[in-house]
Amino acid sequence: MQSEHITFTGNGGATLAARLDLPDGPHLATALFAHCFTCSKDILPARRIAARLTGAGIAVLRFDFTGLGHSGGEFENTTFTSNVQDLLAACAYLSGRDMAPSLLIGHSLGGAAVLKAGAQMDNIKGVVTLGAPYAPDHVKHNFADHLEDIMRDGAADVDLGGRPFRIGKDFLDDINAIKLQPAIHHLNAALLVMHAPRDIVVGIENAQEIFTAARHPKSFVTLDNADHLISRAEDAEYAADVIAAWARHYLDLTPPAPPPGAPEGIVRVREADPGGFLQDVTSGPLHHTLADEPVAYGGTNRGMSPYGFLSAGLGACTSMTIRMYARRKGWPLTGVRVDVTHDKVHAQDAGTGSAQKIDTFHRTVFLDGDLDDTQRMRLLEIADKCPVHKTLMHTNRIETSLALVGD
Repeated sequence: MQSEHITFTGNGGATLAARLDLPDGPHLATALFAHCFTCSKDILPARRIAARLTGAGIAVLRFDFTGLGHSGGEFENTTFTSNVQDLLAACAYLSGRDMAPSLLIGHSLGGAAVLKAGAQMDNIKGVVTLGAPYAPDHVKHNFADHLEDIMRDGAADVDLGGRPFRIGKDFLDDINAIKLQPAIHHLNAALLVMHAPRDIVVGIENAQEIFTAARHPKSFVTLDNADHLISRAEDAEYAADVIAAWARHYLDLTPPAPPPGAPEGIVRVREADPGGFLQDVTSGPLHHTLADEPVAYGGTNRGMSPYGFLSAGLGACTSMTIRMYARRKGWPLTGVRVDVTHDKVHAQDAGTGSAQKIDTFHRTVFLDGDLDDTQRMRLLEIADKCPVHKTLMHTNRIETSLALVGD
């Protein structure tokens, strides 16, 4: 995933800071992401979703609303309507680059904003909400103790999540007046509502009201035990995967072609989380998986370890080789299972006499079917003929080069 740090002019003339995440391969569509109330473009769900969508060929623009994050302007002067106007300004910026968005994604109050904005945008094919309120005035509970001060003085300083914000009377008047039902009902796009049943900030009943107000096609997917901010990496990853799969259906995306210089036969590994060890692993244009380390080693355990992949290669190749031989012989082999474990042992224990450690793969082969003892022993011998077994047993050479900047 490539990223551009950009700016564009938002509501009231403020300069808004944004990040445009681009696919490594062909650009097939564009998504626009709206963050939660008082959050920023760099929250975990936004980063995860952007990474997944760019992998499907979808560019993602995520920006800080006026007065938040790295954007200019005064938060005190913003309203829900001004947030919607910021979204429309972002859409105009993308259209100016021939990247008009076809997918809108909004988290919490940002979800309410994309529902409102989506009805005013052309060419929107899909809208996704994450923990969104049905009514924008739901956010008042965040500063309920200051409502009288705001109405009396025109504005008041409030503490939201340990950070000070100044809320103005115009903001209150605006969210009290906004009704989303007409916009939701007339939304001319597919809708995906995602919500956690245990969300204590925006209750699950909000998802029900949004879903009921919408016309088909519409879908609801639970976020299970996620909190409102979707702060756990595994919950953000799940939401990202679901959105990517759903978007492919409604945006009619064809599978992205491999990026330039990565034809069939290339295995590409790229960091999915620079703060940990999670890796995106793609093999050619069609296959994707994750690599990681166990929690005990500083990872998040959402994918096999590197040695796990190595063991998997040995096990898969062994099973395939046995099946191919039994099929050619016409033997009654009905199933194959191969268990592989990896360890490092002292070479002297392996009989080499060296004091160094060597890698040991222990492989157990399970054969199902009405096979006699001779056939079983022959298939065990065939296991040693698998190409990966031979590769691991031979002396290997790895040649490494540094890619030039821009490759």
